Amino acid sequence: MSVPPETESVVYDVLKSPPLPARRASQSSGLASRLVWGLVLGFLVMLGLLLLGDLRQVGQALGDFRWAYFPAAIGLTLFNYILRFFKFHYYLGLVGVHSFPLSHSARLFVAGFPLAVTPAKAGEALKAVWLQRQTGLPVAQGVAVVVAERLSDGLAVLALATLGVVAYPQYWPAFLVLLALLGGVVIVLQVRPLASWFLSLGERLPVVKKMIPALRQFYEGSYRLFRPAPALLAVGLGVLSWLGEGIGFYLILLGLGMHPSWELATLAVFILSFSTLVGAVSSLPGGLGAAEASIAGMLVLLASIPAETAATATLLIRFATLWLGVSLGLLVWAFTPSLFQLEASPESV
Repeated sequence: MSVPPETESVVYDVLKSPPLPARRASQSSGLASRLVWGLVLGFLVMLGLLLLGDLRQVGQALGDFRWAYFPAAIGLTLFNYILRFFKFHYYLGLVGVHSFPLSHSARLFVAGFPLAVTPAKAGEALKAVWLQRQTGLPVAQGVAVVVAERLSDGLAVLALATLGVVAYPQYWPAFLVLLALLGGVVIVLQVRPLASWFLSLGERLPVVKKMIPALRQFYEGSYRLFRPAPALLAVGLGVLSWLGEGIGFYLILLGLGMHPSWELATLAVFILSFSTLVGAVSSLPGGLGAAEASIAGMLVLLASIPAETAATATLLIRFATLWLGVSLGLLVWAFTPSLFQLEASPESV
């Protein structure tokens, strides 16, 4: 299996061997091609939802949708982004980046959104390269920030899904597996003897051995980020931010004619949270396909709504969340081409 060019650039930086000038064009084109494949997959998923719900009936549901609810759903998504940005900037301070302008930090944060739709989200490693070029932060510690973002988000949506799992016990097995995976990673990061054992084991593996210095840097950054106080703050911010998107999903369901109730609001938060986790562990670009199937399927099974209504709700919430973020990120790319000049100095962005 070939190594993605954007991931390769991270490895070169970590090992103190910068990419050759001739490789820069191939890295940019490689990232672009992976992004295009993610966008194509997104189009196919949207088309599949339209066909699943019957194109004519979904069109009718969109025509009947009360669009006054949609701006509020967009606003709650932006609320999610703002809180997650402050968590990102807080993480930068924890790993020693103290003088990075807030506007530059926000630009990098938003520019990272389209990277989520690259295969296995490998492109998100590019954020660590951007941070290194603009702040001097070692790439391995930048990767630790990216991983900490994802892990704290996972723990937050897992917490939000808890009440739903209590009400729908058939989801307990999957919930416990996800809890074990996320909790296991945090335990390894916080128990130094255990982490040292894994690193020592890696030193005896030929393929991993050369990356151990970078992995040690990554571990030191991750250890600081997941100390109890920072972890509780990050997960708390995550719970509030993802709750915002859950409420936005509830508003979309109201716009489709469902009756307001606490039960529907709780169900909306649970479905969106659980589907976000399903999409994350699927390793598909942006969770495409996995998240949509989970949202639509759970709406049909748990809310007992018609397939066309479930498909319409799924389309609307994904446009209000995933595709809004991708669009904002691409807008930043359009106005900040220096992001892809990997040799750029801190002042150039």
